[in-house]
Amino acid sequence: MIKVTFIEPDGNVRTLEGPDNGQSVMELARANGIAGITADCGGACACATCHCYLSDEWRELVGPPDDVEEMTLDMAPNLRPESRLTCQIQLRPELDGLRLTVAPN
Repeated sequence: MIKVTFIEPDGNVRTLEGPDNGQSVMELARANGIAGITADCGGACACATCHCYLSDEWRELVGPPDDVEEMTLDMAPNLRPESRLTCQIQLRPELDGLRLTVAPN
């Protein structure tokens, strides 16, 4: 199991465990009611309603967004250099301990 820590918009910190089976961070968040991750498009990288900020120590390991994600992020309010869409981050062993902050809407 992969542990992911979410800091919700109200400052609440929740650590969840998800399977190392290709599930996205967004799917883990939605299944566990993480505040601020609505994922209106269901993970199609089309709405930016699963916007998060990666902690600095995780940015390189997660990797940069691709062109489609970058275009979708351009629609997101409160965009920062550390912005990512949780629907585009797949759970994998090297991300065990991932820490991110849910972006305000």
